[in-house]
Parts: sequence; structure tokens; C-alpha cells
Amino acid sequence: MDELDSAILEHLQRDARTTNRELARKLGIAPSTCLERVRALRNRGVITGYHASVDLRALNRGVQALLSLTIRPLSREVIEGFKSYVAELPEVLSVFVIAGSDDFLVHVAVRDVDQLHAFLMDHLSQRREVVNFRSSVIYQHVNSPVVGPLTDQGQQG
Repeated sequence: MDELDSAILEHLQRDARTTNRELARKLGIAPSTCLERVRALRNRGVITGYHASVDLRALNRGVQALLSLTIRPLSREVIEGFKSYVAELPEVLSVFVIAGSDDFLVHVAVRDVDQLHAFLMDHLSQRREVVNFRSSVIYQHVNSPVVGPLTDQGQQG
């Protein structure tokens, strides 16, 4: 990953709809070079896809929460089964399998706190493997729109 690759990634993370010609112009390189670099980043798995950011409130999902869950027994089969189950629920945005006192962190977006409560009761408390869960309502969420490589010193470079 060199400086040109990093610059390409930065521009595409800010606006993935940028045309190859426009991206090449911004970077001061030939369009053919730009296209070759972007393809190489995709082929190496650095660029994993393109997406549209959406306003969750516009989708009637005004309340977000992080759910911390503990499951038992801890086995690969139980973890994989629960992960697959919860990832398919329409309220779920992200599922993290984590280390520590909790086993899962689940990010959900729902209409309101009543729907959050119903989700907890209908989808989590009914599961035998779930022995404990806590919910934390998200008041604000700040997302870093551009992620770059870290140097050995832990700083972007």
C-alpha cells in the first residue's frame, strides 16, 4: 500500500460514486493508471464493496441501541447458530462476536423504545442460549468516514 493507493481509498471513501476520470484528475494520474490501481485494490481485497449511506430516521429507525449479550454454553455451534439467527433479524445492523464478560455486541435500529423493548422480549429473552443481556440506547453516533492504514507507530500514514 503506497501513498497513491491511500489517496485513492480516501477519495473513494468520501464519495464512491466518483468516476474513474474524475478520480484520476483529482490525483493527477492517467485514467488508465487509476483504473488499474482501483482494480488491484479490489483484487487484493482492500476494497470490499461500495455502498450508499442512509439516514436511519428516514427509514423509521429513530432509536439505535447496542445490546450486550452473554450466551451459554460457549461452543462453536452455539456461537455460530446464534450469530446467524440474530444477523437475519431486520432490526439488526451489525453483530460482533467479542471477548470479555459478554459474548456478543449487537447494533440495532428500531422505530422507538417500545419496539426496542419488544425486540428484546420477542427475540432475545426467548432464546435458551441467552443467559443475560443489557441494552444501551445510543444518543449520538459519530462515524469516521475515511479509514486509512496505520503505521507501526499507530498513526495514519
